Amino acid sequence: MKILVIGSGGRESAIVYAIKKSKKVTDVYCAPGNGGTADTAKNVNIEQDDVEGLLSFALENKIDLTVVGPEVPLSMGIADEFNKAGLKIFGPNKKASLLESSKKYAKDFFKRNSIKTVDYASFTNFVDAADFVKQKSHPVVIKVDGLAAGKGVFISNGFEQSKDILDSVFNEKIFGKSGETVIIEDFIDGFELSYMVITDGISYKPLITGMDYKKIYDGDTGENTGGMGAITPNPHISKTLTDKINETIIVPTLKGLKNEGIDYKGVLYAGIIIKNDEIYVLEFNVRFGDPETQAVLVRLKSDIIDLFMSVVNENLKDCELVFDDNKSICLVLSSEGYPKKYKTGYEISFNGIEDISAEYKYEYHIFHAGTKKIGGKYYTNGGRVMNICVNGKTPEIVDIAYDIAKKINFENKYYRKDIGKIYARY
Repeated sequence: MKILVIGSGGRESAIVYAIKKSKKVTDVYCAPGNGGTADTAKNVNIEQDDVEGLLSFALENKIDLTVVGPEVPLSMGIADEFNKAGLKIFGPNKKASLLESSKKYAKDFFKRNSIKTVDYASFTNFVDAADFVKQKSHPVVIKVDGLAAGKGVFISNGFEQSKDILDSVFNEKIFGKSGETVIIEDFIDGFELSYMVITDGISYKPLITGMDYKKIYDGDTGENTGGMGAITPNPHISKTLTDKINETIIVPTLKGLKNEGIDYKGVLYAGIIIKNDEIYVLEFNVRFGDPETQAVLVRLKSDIIDLFMSVVNENLKDCELVFDDNKSICLVLSSEGYPKKYKTGYEISFNGIEDISAEYKYEYHIFHAGTKKIGGKYYTNGGRVMNICVNGKTPEIVDIAYDIAKKINFENKYYRKDIGKIYARY
């Protein structure tokens, strides 16, 4: 089979890695890819939002299956266009993707389908939003309606801070069209978790649970990012809790989608918060998380192509989904200054890391994210540069990840020092 993976991040690098383990695959393309996928796949110089260009490439090269990594092409309707052309694609259609591309749509969907969520109100102008938040007790959560690469969520501790956030969104337009509508919701002090399932629109299968680290600084402080690390399994989740999540969130969502005539095929990723045993869904993503996917896929034992094709062909219930019984960690190396301003173009050195495998009893993977390859050398090319993943049975995986992190060097390298701390101290 010929497979096309759309995207350029660490998530896509991990998807390529999983795909290449399948004996059914002959060629893997990645559009546009990164410095790492240049080694593991055939990079294609087409941007992820160039739907017409990607469709033309898939048709011309007789691609058997396309896998969409990021949310932007899904929100643009790439699945609809590929399906019209008779091409197989893994990822939900444009209407289904509104669950992520519009937080207001998602919140209203939860309300229509009696899915428990946090109380909220939506606004389209500064004055009304500021008047509303002035009457609210703080803290509150302020979210831009549209896609913002994980950076459009703010926790405000007072009215003046809320007013500044609303001013930057509505008047300074720092998020452009994504910030034309704002959601203001109550703050709940509980523990958050990410919960991903695969669905073909008929049945669903949960992935192993993960715990992600969204804040830029240790101790979950600072600004939100796209993700600074992840571990599996989530140490806070029991089978009783996953059963309750499935019963109160996943099943009603899939039923509501079906009742509203929405054909959902792909990943459904619920952002959940739990307080006093009550489960609230905060938001949905319509694709694999990043970096959660990296930590999940290094533990996948079954064939990912079988999984993708079972979704496309609507026979997921017959597909065997198998993971090992290990733990895993994904540690993100980023450019200092991310998620705000940062510099790129620095050469990356690995200090002989390719030759040190014998030192470790557990397997490790280095998934490139914001990198490019020029003349056989790798350079930084994004905010999140590289992902270090280690898979094994003991907390030693944390020490190994940080040992590798010290060996990989580039100017302005930054990473959190507490990823996986719940497993081990170092």
